[in-house]
Amino acid sequence: MRTAFITGATSGIGREFARYFAGAGYALIITGRRVDRLKEIKYSCDVPVKCIAADLADEKDVKRLLSKLGDVKIDVFINNAGLGTCGAFSKTDADKELHMIHVNDIAMHLLFKEVLKRMDSRGRGYILNVASSAGLLPGGPYMAAYYASKAYVVSLTRAVACELKESRCKVKVSALCPGPVDTEFNENADVEFALKGISAAKCVRAAIDGMRRGRTIIIPEPRIRAAVLFGRLLPQSLITSITGMQQKKKRGNNSE
Repeated sequence: MRTAFITGATSGIGREFARYFAGAGYALIITGRRVDRLKEIKYSCDVPVKCIAADLADEKDVKRLLSKLGDVKIDVFINNAGLGTCGAFSKTDADKELHMIHVNDIAMHLLFKEVLKRMDSRGRGYILNVASSAGLLPGGPYMAAYYASKAYVVSLTRAVACELKESRCKVKVSALCPGPVDTEFNENADVEFALKGISAAKCVRAAIDGMRRGRTIIIPEPRIRAAVLFGRLLPQSLITSITGMQQKKKRGNNSE
């Protein structure tokens, strides 16, 4: 039986990926902070599910998670855990931003590297790093640290994908770059998206299609793909200014 490893599996995109792969007959390894939600997923699936509670903002917990994987052969890794924060950089809480960077970048990096090593030794596997369309833009005023954290995910994934292709390794890696998705991210980041979000289920369907097509960068929505393509024709300073105007439309505790 093939195995899918999913971080941030307790809600939103991560939970939808768990449902998809369970339905496709994969055994699951799922992780998140909320044990009750992990158990809910486990008991709702007809496949073997291993639950590992972990706080990915804690580097020691990330390493503990990796040790608990043991020698399980992972076929698909959905590197999904992430969070955001909103507000003017001079006013946002530094501890919350560092917490976000530890999850979005440091944990993502460590897990990506270790699982890739395992897959490389077997000569096969697929890794999807969940980034954001924010990572494709030059900057995001009023969500500056979040945009920067997701740019790191996109840049790292692109570079590693190139390395694997040049070495003729059969392991594939991609970055999922959605626009707004209707999940708990909005509440946790203290924002309300100015644009209508897509469902997590629709996002996952598009991600699976992009994975099958071998795309390195997967953008689920046509309107976001069009915006990214159009943005390449404009000066970066103008794109950043337009992005800032959109961010100001978001309402939240930190957005004033």
